[in-house]
Amino acid sequence: MKRAFAVIGLGRFGGSICRELTELGMDVMVIDKSEEKVNEYANLVSHAVVGNAVDETVLKSLGIRNFDHVIVAIGEDIQASILTTLMLKELGVKNITVKAQNDYHEKVLSKIGADAVVHPERDMGKRIAHNIVSNNVLDYLELSDEHSIVEIKASHKLDGRSIIDLDIRARYGITIVAIKRDKEIIVSPQASEPIREKDILIVIGADSDINRFEKKVMS
Repeated sequence: MKRAFAVIGLGRFGGSICRELTELGMDVMVIDKSEEKVNEYANLVSHAVVGNAVDETVLKSLGIRNFDHVIVAIGEDIQASILTTLMLKELGVKNITVKAQNDYHEKVLSKIGADAVVHPERDMGKRIAHNIVSNNVLDYLELSDEHSIVEIKASHKLDGRSIIDLDIRARYGITIVAIKRDKEIIVSPQASEPIREKDILIVIGADSDINRFEKKVMS
């Protein structure tokens, strides 16, 4: 289902999240004080706004509480990051992910109610974007600009169906290299291996093919 995201701050991290959410087919609004940065993303996203997110009237005017998820990717200004997060909570935003500069910043963000706190140095924008879009995606490892290894939790749609039944390689161009099932790991599973709901599928392939698999099979 198409969901609505707002990204506040268009630095390297916010831009990465924005691009990946857009590629995943989500509605994305971006907010930044820099007109130059906003113009850079204007043709990519649904809405691009020049504004100060620390101004509560700006957030209210944009209907920020109606977004499914807001990502606070403000750069070096820790105070602005904290104040924006507080206002988002007070305005009733359902899910808030915030970029932290350091461990102290993370502790403050967690205390004031951020739903998730991330460190861009440790967490790739691509991984975070997939995690907040899909409950099925558990981890994301980039192999190159266009290929990745992903851990995906099997939904009820796959329960009892074998790899050959699903014809995954031919239909989606991806390969299941292993299946985690409870404490067991099945490496290079046979085509006849039935998949169970809640299995963790370790999949390798092109990002575009993995995205198609997520959308059509996992939702």
